[in-house]
Amino acid sequence: MLKPIKSKEEHSTYLARAYDLMQLELTPNSKEADELEVISILIEAFEKENFPI
Repeated sequence: MLKPIKSKEEHSTYLARAYDLMQLELTPNSKEADELEVISILIEAFEKENFPI
């Protein structure tokens, strides 16, 4: 189950999963494509808060 990222360890886990999903040839609106979209949103939110530019 996906949940908000609250630690650097969770961030690393989500980054690894996003990488794995990006290596696949995803079909739009598939379970995996939707998972990648949600993970990307969660990663972006965590990085904006914890790694400001």
